[in-house]
Amino acid sequence: MARLLLIDDDDATRRMIRSRLESAYEILETSDPEEGIVLALQQKPDAILLDLMMPKYTGFEVCQTLSSMSFSQRIPIFIVSGESAERYRDFCRNIGARAFIQKPIDFGALRKELQAVVSDGAAAKRPEARVRIRTPLRLKGLDATGTQLDSTIVTENVTTRGFLCGMEASIAEGTVVEVYLAGNAQRFAGKARVVRVDSPGTRGQMCDLEFLEHPVDWVLP
Repeated sequence: MARLLLIDDDDATRRMIRSRLESAYEILETSDPEEGIVLALQQKPDAILLDLMMPKYTGFEVCQTLSSMSFSQRIPIFIVSGESAERYRDFCRNIGARAFIQKPIDFGALRKELQAVVSDGAAAKRPEARVRIRTPLRLKGLDATGTQLDSTIVTENVTTRGFLCGMEASIAEGTVVEVYLAGNAQRFAGKARVVRVDSPGTRGQMCDLEFLEHPVDWVLP
């Protein structure tokens, strides 16, 4: 089931969208724009439905942020707003939005738009499957400052060759760390290289790691 992320501070709107779409999509939702950015990076939804006028950060800022980051720039963003489509449609497209859906929502049109992008996304997915398995890991090595790194993290996005995770430590692309399966008895999985860091130094920092060799002990064969 394809996954949608709703970012809207209006509870009634989120409930309505969920009730109309949850039979066809897995729905993630938040009223907090900042949390929405983190969810987009961590959960990689197939599409995002985004309100414009929200406290703290506007939908314009969220859209521009997600469209500028490598981990999220390919996620189609639909602006769903009570603001004037005639006034904001072109601007929203210029900052990365796929389409502007004006409230009250035409759910027939929205479903067609979503079906098109989800089908396109499925066709473009990488051949190596990413599996959602909650896996606690312990990483050891040196961080970007040369300081000893010993960090326990949790990934929910793994492949046979690596994993994607959020990480608070300062870390740079090319860094090699030892990876252990955390638990009652820690098991060495192998050495992995950081191949990508997105949003470095922020709450939403995400790291993509690939093992240097086939893992000794891993959650996937």
